[in-house]
Amino acid sequence: MPPAQEQQQLPDQLAPIYSAIESGQETSVIKLVNTLHPAEIAFLIESLPDEEQREKIWNLVAIGRKGETLTHLNDYIRLQFIESMPTSELVVTTRTMDHDDLADLLPDMPDVVSRVLLQSMESQHRERLESVLSYPEDSAGGLMNTDTISIRTDISLETVMRYLRFLGKIPDTTDNLIVVNKAGFYQGVLYLSDLLTHDPEQFVSSVMNTKLRGIHAATEQTEVAALFERRDLITAPVVDEQGYLLGRITIDDIVDVIRDEGEHTFMSQAGLSEEDDMFAPVLSSSKRRAIWLGVNLLTALLASTVIGMFQVTIEKMVALAVLMPIVASMGGIAGSQTLTLVIRGMALGQLNNNNYRSLIVKEVSVSLINGLLWALVLAIISGVWFANMTLAYVIGFAIIINLVIAAFSGVVIPITLDKMGADPALAGGVFLTTITDVIGFFAFLGLASFMLV
Repeated sequence: MPPAQEQQQLPDQLAPIYSAIESGQETSVIKLVNTLHPAEIAFLIESLPDEEQREKIWNLVAIGRKGETLTHLNDYIRLQFIESMPTSELVVTTRTMDHDDLADLLPDMPDVVSRVLLQSMESQHRERLESVLSYPEDSAGGLMNTDTISIRTDISLETVMRYLRFLGKIPDTTDNLIVVNKAGFYQGVLYLSDLLTHDPEQFVSSVMNTKLRGIHAATEQTEVAALFERRDLITAPVVDEQGYLLGRITIDDIVDVIRDEGEHTFMSQAGLSEEDDMFAPVLSSSKRRAIWLGVNLLTALLASTVIGMFQVTIEKMVALAVLMPIVASMGGIAGSQTLTLVIRGMALGQLNNNNYRSLIVKEVSVSLINGLLWALVLAIISGVWFANMTLAYVIGFAIIINLVIAAFSGVVIPITLDKMGADPALAGGVFLTTITDVIGFFAFLGLASFMLV
């Protein structure tokens, strides 16, 4: 079933739980909640507007399911639950979690919980967790899990089969076994399909795939996601600078990365965070949004200042006030189209220093063609509307100028912000709107002052 369809059906699946909560049927709620996947439990909790209801549902979740549920909750709710849980419960909750998920949670844990948890681990598990924690959260090392099954090149497939039977189970989402040499350095992978279909007498070295390169632990998660997409990977090995095997990344982690990146881009366009709680308290939500409202106010004042410079011109010809918003709006739309295209290209790793000049030329050319087209349309409309052909020329030239500048800015702004270490998705729209408004008003009113007054 397509993911979108599953997401549409999820509220229907949760309907009995909502009804049980409203009617106070605690026994039914306990039973229904603990039949859900941890991600669905998190969805249920986030959709409840009342904090008391959230806390009540959380207390009904089985202790063995709380750890994974925490990883699916947004930061605001997760921190609330962690702060409310006793140290002993937190330790029990997180002890059996995968290393990559636990590494994500540990920074939010109280120091005493982190210490107790690390001390209670076997040395091998502690070393694996510390290996994940030593890398940034948004890197391949931060994404990896250490639940790898590694084999050597000099053994037969029959020996590998006996080894797997001895283990009794293999980690989830396993499509291959990772091949290493005696020192633990990555050599290649043995796909389970090859293991099952080749002669058991053959050696691993003759069947393994050496084309799949290990992903360096410092690789950024967006690049890792792009690698998975291009190569149609389900899992991939993670190695250090020398090629020593550290762990593996699985497709479920990459799906989370892609989803988070999409949510981040979408929410950032409104100056919001993907971790914002829909039902967060009014005051905290107001504080977060006030910052970007203030920034937009400053940009609006800048645009108003430009309009004020031509107050006399506008007073002499009221038609300018009627047509002025059209120029800014057209520039804003054209710039947003380019900005979205560039941010997507940057996220996919398709845009670099070698090709961004070509993109500028292409986008400016597209805007120039559209500018000529819509300038002609608006010139005819305004000329007929106000019976003034000079006004038609003014708005036509202003449209062309603003669309070209908007396209140029749509490419340059996100690239510049990225090089400065800022988030193009978060700040790009604000800067672009300011430029298209200011340039649009200045071009239109400036030409009007020169040609009409």
